[in-house]
Amino acid sequence: MTTSSATERLNIIVTGGGRGLGYEMAQALVEAGHRVLITGARASQELQQAAQHLNEIAGPERTAQGEQAVALQADVALWDDCQRVAQACLQRWGRIDGLVNNAGRGMREISETFNIEPALFWQADPQGFRNIVEANVVGPFMMARACVPAMVAQGFGRVVNISTSAVTMVRTGYSPYGPSKSALEAMSAVWAKDLAGSGVTCNVLLPGGATDTQLLPGDGNSRRGADGMLLSPSLMRQPIVWLMSRQADTTGARYIAKNWPNGIEAQAAAAQARTPANALPGIM
Repeated sequence: MTTSSATERLNIIVTGGGRGLGYEMAQALVEAGHRVLITGARASQELQQAAQHLNEIAGPERTAQGEQAVALQADVALWDDCQRVAQACLQRWGRIDGLVNNAGRGMREISETFNIEPALFWQADPQGFRNIVEANVVGPFMMARACVPAMVAQGFGRVVNISTSAVTMVRTGYSPYGPSKSALEAMSAVWAKDLAGSGVTCNVLLPGGATDTQLLPGDGNSRRGADGMLLSPSLMRQPIVWLMSRQADTTGARYIAKNWPNGIEAQAAAAQARTPANALPGIM
């Protein structure tokens, strides 16, 4: 098992890292001194610009030692793409220390008005339904399957799966997005048990409400969640930096970013943001 200091530079893959929650987390990780490989399902100028901006944030002293942020087009629902991402990280930096399973698809695959008018499941487009499940359930497994063997072999790794609020999991008109996150959280609990004693942890992080991202229809003032006001994606920054660190040795836990208090030590903040064990409501 390898060991190193608490301030070591880690190599972290952030799927869906070109915008929204993924970009906020990637930026926070770069600012904390880590290297990030961000992915997007589609090759786009936005994705490459995100990596360029992250390298600018890292500064010339660090980028002189090599790129601190790299962008790759990859669809997490495709096994070949996931393998390619893992191999790119290993070939470039020699290790994979962390995986943030953030990439996903939302209810816009089903309806552009789902947040104001329930999208009833029997009216859903079958392909849209499949797209959400493949991105939100199959995708995290594919990425973890590609990355975790290297983490287990080196005796250290961090897997964080990005979820949603419990109320959203069973909200009227939110199938299959809500249930896909229920599945993700159940998988996360199993993975944490499977990984016990390996040095690799698996935890869940969620904003704690609808956030101002492109998963919601509209733009600017026209964007709204089912519960009204939107949270800022920036609230994911502090939790993800801690969850990727060696200090975060807890596994099988669930953290709500909006409950993460500012101005206190990270371990204490994490304790306040953690969902109590068995606190989730019953499915039925």
